[in-house]
Amino acid sequence: MINSMTGFASGEAITGAGEISWELRSVNHRYLEAQFRLPEGFRSLEPVLREIIGGKLLRGKVDANLQFRPSADSVATIQINQELANQVISQARNIEKEIHTSGPISAIDILRWPGVVTEASVDLSELFEPAKQLLHETLDSLSTARASEGQRMHTLIEDRLAQISLLVKGVRERMPTVLAGVRNKIQERADTLSAKLDNERLEQELVMLAQKMDVAEELDRLDAHVAETRETFNVDGAVGRKLDFLMQEFNREANTLGSKSADAETTKAAVDLKVLIEQMREQIQNVE
Repeated sequence: MINSMTGFASGEAITGAGEISWELRSVNHRYLEAQFRLPEGFRSLEPVLREIIGGKLLRGKVDANLQFRPSADSVATIQINQELANQVISQARNIEKEIHTSGPISAIDILRWPGVVTEASVDLSELFEPAKQLLHETLDSLSTARASEGQRMHTLIEDRLAQISLLVKGVRERMPTVLAGVRNKIQERADTLSAKLDNERLEQELVMLAQKMDVAEELDRLDAHVAETRETFNVDGAVGRKLDFLMQEFNREANTLGSKSADAETTKAAVDLKVLIEQMREQIQNVE
């Protein structure tokens, strides 16, 4: 089973202090990279959260967004330092007397004075464990989504592998006919020449030409790559990089097959192979 690196999951939980929720989005990436958006008060939890994600995912860029909506009972309250406020008002009146002017003292200006208003902080440490547990659960949902997408990609890649096997089989079955046809054409041209050619020398040249056109080795390697790709599907862990390497090997053999082609059908088969390989490669870019 292969897993995709693309997925989305969300989860929420209700606690006495309020509601917490996670949103996780993942896309393909060379390594595992987690980026967090955490409310103030949860930032100290980031190293632990990063370890949790690393314990469940192997590759992909993950955007993790934690939201906290406090309950009415836990909303922070403001406190007014009445003594300091009185001092600010008193000093403001004294200054008015000194400069012989008077004017209304704005209550908002008094409240803006540093230290007059303080906000009672809410202790969020009791939410750390629920947030971690919810992350575990949301990651399980994300893993399920990535596995489902991986199964879809597996089906598409298997279909391409089957088509590659059919193309390879067709080219292999046609090669004796192709080589015989090339040999006959060369023999016919040699027979039309006015100068008599040495039959032994001609036979040597035909053998060398047949060796240059022989694609049996390339076809065998293509079959081997198909088998290895299927075996890789059954390997646990991150296999995306190995599959990407195999696509490079597939492409190399298809290019060689095209360069050795001696007829239009073989050339068409090489082009079709490259199309199928590119389609697989696009899918494999998202494999974990």
